[in-house]
Amino acid sequence: MPETNHIDFSRALAELGPVTLEEMDGVKLLSRIDTKYLTTEEALLDVLEDAARAGYRALVVEGKKISRYTSVYYDTAGLRMFLDHHNRRLVRQKVRTRTYVESGQTFLEIKRKNNHGRTKKKRMEIPAGELMDFRADKTACDYLAAKSWFTGDQLSPVLDTRFRRITLVNPDMTERLTIDTCLEFTNFRTGHETSLQDAVIIELKQDGRIQSRMKAILLGRRIKPVRVSKYCIAETLTDPSIKSNRFKVKVRTIEKTIGNKLVIK
Repeated sequence: MPETNHIDFSRALAELGPVTLEEMDGVKLLSRIDTKYLTTEEALLDVLEDAARAGYRALVVEGKKISRYTSVYYDTAGLRMFLDHHNRRLVRQKVRTRTYVESGQTFLEIKRKNNHGRTKKKRMEIPAGELMDFRADKTACDYLAAKSWFTGDQLSPVLDTRFRRITLVNPDMTERLTIDTCLEFTNFRTGHETSLQDAVIIELKQDGRIQSRMKAILLGRRIKPVRVSKYCIAETLTDPSIKSNRFKVKVRTIEKTIGNKLVIK
């Protein structure tokens, strides 16, 4: 896997005022619309400059404006959750564990998408040692069974994902922006590894009743919306045996965006 020389965003982030976790928790999006965008680290520098001029603030956790995340995605033996997404099933779920490295917290998280395209997330905190496998924890398994379609014995760890996240909020606290960089993946079943090199995945979470300044910034920088799932892209790249024709188009979109071929190790 080729090394990627990632851009240092510290100078650009210094221009953005801070926002705390407590303040971020107060952002209530009553009519929420989520939109994802794909770009590069170089283009992100311009977006951050525009965001600073527009008064956006950056989330600070343990004194840092970039937070590290590690997630483990779980699926059935037949990869039902992956295939539900691939086959365009409107109502679907994903199950993962996630460690927020800077805060030291680890959660079991269940994401559910309904037939209106809305996503809701339920989570419970678990011991950090259960990131790679929570299934021996009866309390966590009971929570999974109560909040999802699955039980612990139906699932196993499939994919490890690692990335760095910048989170922005607008001055009116009516939208949040998560910006994921340095995305790396390891498939537990195949042993293959890959990264998205200098690709950046942005997700805008906005109040649908209010005009979004960030949407205008992104479109002004010719950064267009794209539907992309980190889990599905990573599975497509690291497991050549699975049905993934739909997501191979997304892989080509990423490669075109970064101007480089994604490499599997």
